[in-house]
Amino acid sequence: MCFDLDSLPPIPVISGAAVSHEDLVLEARDGNRFAAFLATPDESTDTDVVILPDVRGLYRFYEELALRFAERGYAALAFDYFGRTAGAEKRGEDFDYTEHVAQATPEGIQADVAAAVERVRELGCRSVFTVGFCMGGRQSWLAAASGHGLAGAIGFYGMPAERDGPGPTQRAGEIDAPILALQAGADQHITAEHNAAFEQALADAGVDHELVSYEGAPHSFFDRKQEEFADASEDAWKRVLDFIERHR
Repeated sequence: MCFDLDSLPPIPVISGAAVSHEDLVLEARDGNRFAAFLATPDESTDTDVVILPDVRGLYRFYEELALRFAERGYAALAFDYFGRTAGAEKRGEDFDYTEHVAQATPEGIQADVAAAVERVRELGCRSVFTVGFCMGGRQSWLAAASGHGLAGAIGFYGMPAERDGPGPTQRAGEIDAPILALQAGADQHITAEHNAAFEQALADAGVDHELVSYEGAPHSFFDRKQEEFADASEDAWKRVLDFIERHR
């Protein structure tokens, strides 16, 4: 799990912002039913962010992140990965996600991304972005190679290399949306070599991209608890918002 259960996004709350939110159960084309959380600004918007969580799936951190996006005028839908094996119900803090991560497949996750994208397009959202963390960062970039018609794909400390099948590096030629990669310079598992290979593959494929590696920052630095890396988090959040504004 990237974040502790009591972690929060390192993003200021906009006091008084008019937003709404609701818990949803979505259905993918293969019949999978899975949990989601939708936050929307009260003013209409044509831009949405689909949030792909870390390995624990949907929990408070990502619901709060959806609210922070909505406060800034974007609809945001965060969804859970484990409907096929754990159901669509709310889960307690004792949820053992490890056995469910092992059963999740890239194909299943992308089927759920498709359902999430379809849901927000029903709201009138023309420009849809994905943003993911850790496992979700990787899957966010893969979503840009999976025919969802995204406006862009953002990933925080995602593994770009081949792992459970071809990674974003190997599939760079299939990517059809701009990419933003926000990587941790002191990540124990995602190396500078991984990042360099990803960036080269994107360049070779002619993909509009930006890869930023925050020197000294650990995996999961984007957390209010990580006060030492507050500057990196602030810069990353600014880049996310700038990226969305440029490509929406």
